[in-house]
Amino acid sequence: MQNEKIQKPVTAGQADKPQLNFWQIWNMSFGFLGIQYGFGLQQANMSPIFRYLNADEAAIPALWLAGPVTGLIIQPIIGAMSDRTWSQRWGRRKPYFLIGAIITSLALILMPNSSTLWMAASMMWVLDAGLNITMEPFRAFIGDKLNVQQRTLGFAVQSFFVGFGQTLANLMPFILPIFGLTIAAAGTNNIPDFVKYSFYIGALAVLAAVLWTVYTTNEYPPENMAEFERQKKQAGGVLGAFTEVAHALREMPTTMRQLWWVKFFTWYGLPLMWQYLSLAIARHAYDAPNADSPGFAEGTRWGSLCFALFNVGCFGISFFLPAIAKVISRRGTHALFLSIGGLGFLSMLLSNDKSIFVIGMTLVGLAWGSIMSMPYVMLSTSVPKERMGVYMGIFNGFIVVPQIINMITIPFLYDSVLGSDPRNALVLCGICLFLAAGACFFVKETVRSEKAAFPTGPGGN
Repeated sequence: MQNEKIQKPVTAGQADKPQLNFWQIWNMSFGFLGIQYGFGLQQANMSPIFRYLNADEAAIPALWLAGPVTGLIIQPIIGAMSDRTWSQRWGRRKPYFLIGAIITSLALILMPNSSTLWMAASMMWVLDAGLNITMEPFRAFIGDKLNVQQRTLGFAVQSFFVGFGQTLANLMPFILPIFGLTIAAAGTNNIPDFVKYSFYIGALAVLAAVLWTVYTTNEYPPENMAEFERQKKQAGGVLGAFTEVAHALREMPTTMRQLWWVKFFTWYGLPLMWQYLSLAIARHAYDAPNADSPGFAEGTRWGSLCFALFNVGCFGISFFLPAIAKVISRRGTHALFLSIGGLGFLSMLLSNDKSIFVIGMTLVGLAWGSIMSMPYVMLSTSVPKERMGVYMGIFNGFIVVPQIINMITIPFLYDSVLGSDPRNALVLCGICLFLAAGACFFVKETVRSEKAAFPTGPGGN
């Protein structure tokens, strides 16, 4: 792999950005491997960690509030701030990569050593803050660095790292026993050794991967530095970032507004998967309804395998989505795969055998492949180059607001509507995906939508 050499200074908004070779695109996306490893650890392990620390099942959605709330606040602000940042030494987005990676690594080390529930919940907030600070600039990085012709390859490489990072995190409970780490509990907090060492490895992976991108990749300076400095002063720092977000919200593209209900139903349901899948497997496939039950750790381990196959399904279908969309339209493709994901969740009612969860989550992975790409392809208006970061953050709000609503309302529904059964929470998730599929047909597409798309990739909040 080679360090990138800039041929000439060009602004992130110019159309004549130089052609980068494959390894340069690989290097600039490599940090995503560590970020998504961190997200994969969080998604597969946080609910079991909360249960090890005696959290009530009904309260688990509220404990997950850290992700969407920090995403809602941090991503638009960091996006707007990074749009207005330039350092000759550090660049525009890279300072945020590095700061977020350091925060994330510290949180990953401390998380599995939590001695109380409140400590784990607090570390969840710190972890999500770090991941969101790091991820948002990475989303704008593709638009900054690549010309239009190379963006498809850039997003494909980034998506590869997303899938690989999360799959690797999900497989750690099966990899670490090879090196002598069993599922037996350790320490005073009952969190197994394999969970702790997975988090320690994650801390190293996040920092190392982001440092690789920082070291190997340069950023393009603003074309007109005097104008850039004038706009930065006019923006007014953090307060100016809030103002910029407000202006961008008022000028939101029409199709972006129409995608709200698609995203709402999708992301009201999906948190239930991360919150309750491992608990449903432990209860129904291993007869382990709580953390003290024999088999609970095995159920958590099997949940990690299900998430791994979920990511494999996502990665595998991603290559075929463009061809399918050409045949049945982009919104039709998204509706189809959301429905497949809904069927995957409903299929988990068919049996208590652990294999049914593997099959169901593989089908959900196909839906996840569409969720990570099709909504963005349906956007019909170009994002202004000077607002690339802030619009990335605002669109993330379509993901985090439904999650916040989920995490506020589910604790009131869990014991009554869902019958205190985590598998019923997965069924509700499937119903939500069917509703999202129906909402797709209220979105109007235009012929310009593919050129205007700005995919953000999966994982995270």
